[in-house]
Amino acid sequence: MRHQMNAEASVLTPLSPEAFATPYRDPVWDGPTDPVLVPDHLTGEWVLFYTQRRATQPGLTGVEWVHGTAIGVARSSDGGLNWAYQGTVDGLVPPGTELPATLWAPDVVRVGDQWIMYLTVLGGMRTDWTGDASIVLLASRDLITWKHLGAVELDSPRVIDAAVAPCGDGRYRLWYKDEARESNTYSAVSDSPADPSSWVMEGLVIPGRPHEGPKVFQLEGSYWMIVDEWRGQAVYRSDDAAGGWVRQEHRDGLILTSPETADGGPVAARHADVVPLENSDAGKERALIVYFTHPFWNGEDIEAMTADPKTHLSHVRAAVLEVHEGNLVCVGT
Repeated sequence: MRHQMNAEASVLTPLSPEAFATPYRDPVWDGPTDPVLVPDHLTGEWVLFYTQRRATQPGLTGVEWVHGTAIGVARSSDGGLNWAYQGTVDGLVPPGTELPATLWAPDVVRVGDQWIMYLTVLGGMRTDWTGDASIVLLASRDLITWKHLGAVELDSPRVIDAAVAPCGDGRYRLWYKDEARESNTYSAVSDSPADPSSWVMEGLVIPGRPHEGPKVFQLEGSYWMIVDEWRGQAVYRSDDAAGGWVRQEHRDGLILTSPETADGGPVAARHADVVPLENSDAGKERALIVYFTHPFWNGEDIEAMTADPKTHLSHVRAAVLEVHEGNLVCVGT
């Protein structure tokens, strides 16, 4: 990964509510997905990590284009208005992993004086949705060099899409999609989130309709969870994020159901991250939801996606979140 780190901490440029006004496109394979956005206080920049799907690579069959993927990185020095591609992150593949490895959907969380990456790892490059998947922890001081800490034992052969956050009970939780259990969201809990062996399974958190990509954050005094239902982001609320998640009733509990359209049908926001913004001029708390879409595919016909390579393309966009009358809403959409 190409980047020179400053020797001392720099002033962080505030994240702009206009970030990603020009959608971010991966310059290599044109398939950035599963974005996560973190501040680098050593350089004053914002750092975008994402799954680098091989959307334009020729000669692939089945779903090979979403396997054998690296984690791409881009940086912004102007609050997210413009992005410079930095390459891919080195050193993420655990020893003994079948090569070429498949890396998906990192979450990157500040824990103490270091960054912890919670990364989905699969061995090999597959043409279908098979194979074991696990969540692996890595640590970094600079968001560039990463050290392996180990995998979390979650009693399932296929766990993906990690999201980690501190909760109101003073403990950390890991939420994830268990594809061996109806593709619902499950959780584990820890008092030492950088220790893979410390995580203890809790069980089912969000049942029912299959979904993926959980993300938990605080806004206006409540904890919120969004999950990707492939028709928009479903919204849940909790007092402490330790449990008691209740689906929002407003608009069937969905946001970003159609930020774009393709072939006359809605293109929904997919697997997202949420990052705090500075308060509005009126003092309103705000956050930026960063997500990806397939701008040439509305998700209705999976066979059409297989047949038409341009439907593989994706880009990263964003919208502003606020709480209005107790409901989480996207401002201006």
